[in-house]
Amino acid sequence: QLQLVESGGGLVRPGESLRLSCAASGFTLDYYAIGWFRQAPGKEREGVGCIGSSDGSAYYADPVKGRFTISTDNGKNTVFLQMNSLKPEDTGVYFCARGPRISRCPRYSTYYNTWGQGTQVTVSS
Repeated sequence: QLQLVESGGGLVRPGESLRLSCAASGFTLDYYAIGWFRQAPGKEREGVGCIGSSDGSAYYADPVKGRFTISTDNGKNTVFLQMNSLKPEDTGVYFCARGPRISRCPRYSTYYNTWGQGTQVTVSS
């Protein structure tokens, strides 16, 4: 019953924007820290950012800081990743994941126990 479903990925040109959605079912998203991660072909999964439970503190990795923003819509049980000024190095499969019930979200993937299927983001001219 526990599920996270990402959507909103696609092909965009450098400098353009995308908004990814992560719809949760089987649990109340606001109770948990939620992380966003990405993985490029042949590379390890890396953290993008996260947000703590109950409008807790947010963290963003240096490569996306100032360009990406995480937000939530509790009525829709959905978390969003707004991605602006996209660069080719942002290309990869993006995943959302459920973490612990803490307001200060952890940065590392080992703290997250439930993952979505991922959505492809390609930034290319």
